[in-house]
Amino acid sequence: MKKALILLVAAMTVGMWISSPAGAQTSWWDKGVDILKTLNQESAETPAADNSFADIAEAFKQALRMGTENVVSRLGAVDGFNADPAVHIPLPRELVTVKTVLSKIGMSGLADDLELKLNRAAEAATPIAKDLFLQAIGNMTFDDVKAIYQGPTDSATKYFQSKMSPPLEEKMQPIVDDVLSQVGAIQAYDALMGQYSSLPFVPDVRANLTGHVIEKGMAGIFGYLAKEEASIRQDPARQTTALLKKVFGVK
Repeated sequence: MKKALILLVAAMTVGMWISSPAGAQTSWWDKGVDILKTLNQESAETPAADNSFADIAEAFKQALRMGTENVVSRLGAVDGFNADPAVHIPLPRELVTVKTVLSKIGMSGLADDLELKLNRAAEAATPIAKDLFLQAIGNMTFDDVKAIYQGPTDSATKYFQSKMSPPLEEKMQPIVDDVLSQVGAIQAYDALMGQYSSLPFVPDVRANLTGHVIEKGMAGIFGYLAKEEASIRQDPARQTTALLKKVFGVK
């Protein structure tokens, strides 16, 4: 019985993890719902169904663990943000005018230096996300897993955003504050604004550096997680553990 269920689930899940036409996708989901209903009915009666349930959920969680670790490792490294155009953190909008004004007198380097330091702060704060990702994955129920299966290719990412955004912001704030001081971002900001303020007839400007780094840093983390999730769903070669191969039918 268990072997038959695993084969059925493998057929169902391969349809999700490999791109398919819209019609085939609908057919797969109809069959998938029937299989999950059967597992639900039998789970209270047979250990085999319970084990199948556990295998499916744990395999999915393994895939998410690998994906989140890849994202944190990538963005938490030196130049993870700074050298990547997709997530590079620009100056706060308020400071773009400051850079424009200073560039006219050959001092835009002050703004460039500050921009680099903002990216360094995001890179330093990103590793804190790993424990929060693992905690969110560990707290997933099978109903959560089924909802993610059913949803679009960024369903897991949206789940993480809903569970993690407030605690991640809270944990990143002191790290970003510390790093901004350590890498000289505050001094760079003061030097930038000192030169700007010394010029005549310029408007007053203020920027929240910590808030800006956290906002853009979180956007980069979840943005790359969405790409990682879609890649794992679509590419069977990414399913590298024995359990993933067993459940998702990768030989």
